[in-house]
Amino acid sequence: MKFPSPLIPGKLIHRYKRFLADVTIAGGVVVTATCPNTGSMLGLTTPGSTVWLSESDRATRKYRHTWEMVEADLGTGPELVGINTGHPNALVAEAVGAGIMPELQGYTSLRREVRYGEASRIDLLLEGGADPRLCYVEVKNVHLMRVAGLAEFPDSKTERGVKHLRELSAMVAEGHRAVMTFLVQRGDANRFKLAGDIDPTYAMAYRAAAAAGVEMLCYRCRLSPTEIVVEKRLEIAELS
Repeated sequence: MKFPSPLIPGKLIHRYKRFLADVTIAGGVVVTATCPNTGSMLGLTTPGSTVWLSESDRATRKYRHTWEMVEADLGTGPELVGINTGHPNALVAEAVGAGIMPELQGYTSLRREVRYGEASRIDLLLEGGADPRLCYVEVKNVHLMRVAGLAEFPDSKTERGVKHLRELSAMVAEGHRAVMTFLVQRGDANRFKLAGDIDPTYAMAYRAAAAAGVEMLCYRCRLSPTEIVVEKRLEIAELS
């Protein structure tokens, strides 16, 4: 996924009201940017951090800038971390189309945001091809890292995430295929695990979904101020 124009660097002043952040950009100008992330963004909101913004001149927008990435350093140098939770669905769809994710190949149709379950919408629905089953794909953005190299999810309690796992399990029970895909928007991750200490209920729901036949995938992205690309599958650590 290429950005329409290169991202703009700045320094984070603070994030507030969950969906807003004040940032100082070139010339000492302070702008208010939309923060497209409902999570805690644990470890990624330190004032003074280098952040990267996209800009839009659409007349309908209240704020011209959107916070896209932040630089984080766990001792191995600064790393770009994608915080925009609006991108993962498009990134996975793009990766499937490019053949980067072999586990999701072989289908003739890909649709996004299709209604299913308990008044929900599945992120991607794959169908057609040799497998007669529908394939329901839920995508979660991952940006939490507390130990160098180890990506984790979630960064806060997520009742919605628990609901999605239960709905995927129900699709398997109906004879379909269901895949939970964790997309790590940071290039310094080499493995992935669930943050069971942050949300034990989600960890329990994950175990139940896996036992029910929901497939679990994790992929890592490569990020730059000009593009984000899905590049590599990561191992998922077993829950202890």
